[in-house]
Amino acid sequence: MAAQHVRSAEGAIDLPAIVKDCLAAALVIFAMAVPIIGLRTADSSGGLTIDYRWADVGYAVLAGFFGRLALNIWWAYRGRSRPKPKAEAITGDNFGAFMKKVGLYGGPVAILFAFVMPALPFADRYILDVSILVLTYIMLGWGLNIVVGLAGLLDLGYVAFYAVGAYSYALIASSFGWSFWVCLPLAGVFACFFGVILGFPVLRLRGDYLAIVTLGFGEIIRVVLLNWYEFTGGPDGISGVPRPSFFGLEFARFAPEGGTTFHEFFGLEFSSLHRIIFLYYLILILALITNFVTLRLRKLPVGRAWEALREDEIACRSLGINPTNTKLTAFAIGAMFGGFAGSFFATRQGFISPESFTFIESAVILAIVVLGGMGSQIGVVIASVFLIGGTEVFRELEQYRMLAFGGAMVLIMIWKPRGLLAHREPTLKLPPSRKPEARPLAGAEGEAA
Repeated sequence: MAAQHVRSAEGAIDLPAIVKDCLAAALVIFAMAVPIIGLRTADSSGGLTIDYRWADVGYAVLAGFFGRLALNIWWAYRGRSRPKPKAEAITGDNFGAFMKKVGLYGGPVAILFAFVMPALPFADRYILDVSILVLTYIMLGWGLNIVVGLAGLLDLGYVAFYAVGAYSYALIASSFGWSFWVCLPLAGVFACFFGVILGFPVLRLRGDYLAIVTLGFGEIIRVVLLNWYEFTGGPDGISGVPRPSFFGLEFARFAPEGGTTFHEFFGLEFSSLHRIIFLYYLILILALITNFVTLRLRKLPVGRAWEALREDEIACRSLGINPTNTKLTAFAIGAMFGGFAGSFFATRQGFISPESFTFIESAVILAIVVLGGMGSQIGVVIASVFLIGGTEVFRELEQYRMLAFGGAMVLIMIWKPRGLLAHREPTLKLPPSRKPEARPLAGAEGEAA
């Protein structure tokens, strides 16, 4: 409802109209809350029964009514008194300068905090596990940001490269006994190869058609992993994936035959937390490498070609840029980072199966990129912390956790429809043109004289 709909012709707040709108919103929430919240199936001795929770429905209706009331009053107040924007407001170029300062000073502080976080008193096993999960999605978000944010190619099948990296590492490490450090680059190479394979069929597709094809590619990979039982283990997955070691030092209580464990080498008491901390620093370094490479690529000709392709493909062709090579490089490099993250996921879990690489994973990664602001590296970090860490914050809500999580996402996209950090500094700025001062003509000078 716009502000003028909640104000009368004289400019006063139209209270009856506000109450009517709030009642309509409460009625809609009631119709949605009854099947979602009010009815719950429960197991009993006689089979499934329905548990009625009308009190929870009432709470949802009241929350919707008063929330809509506050929103209408805010709209009315905003329409009645609109302060003029100040010159120093953080908008436009000033906002870009502000975000540049945030990245300049806030980035190193965040990195420093990430490195010292395991040594802080509150860093227990649960905090480290959540941090590892968040960093994994940050890395995946930065990889997809190359395809979606920089090149402007909507990819709904990014989880396919994530799966290729995980299965490549698991199969190579289990079959040949190679270490994590040897299998990691190989997993990235295999995922990069699949990115090129995906890029060729979609060279002439744009927008929704491109999204449909990439979605189909992701489902093809999942179905192949599910049905090729002799090679991938099918629905049983692959268990016993080798764990990474610290330069040959195993994180085990007892040393293997002829070897030394991590805690024995450093004279420490054995703790299962050592391996978790090592995995935390491992994914942190991989994510920072992903960010560094992405920032460097943006300043190279290939990065500028991605941004030109995103803005206008026809103009990109007219400038002599080859869209085929540009799209293939975006898919390949983005897929490579997805493969790196997949190999880390496999070694962290120790077990992988096709159920870990469903479409919902692609949707979450894409939501991270869009919610943070396409093309924004800092936005991906903020969105990952919100989307992945937010689910843990709402975990105490039990069955309402995903409902609250989805509602928070809707509110953010209403507030910032282009993402949290939609403003991006251009990669390359042209210097201001120096126009020569206008000089009067000779005849004009004579007439003036």
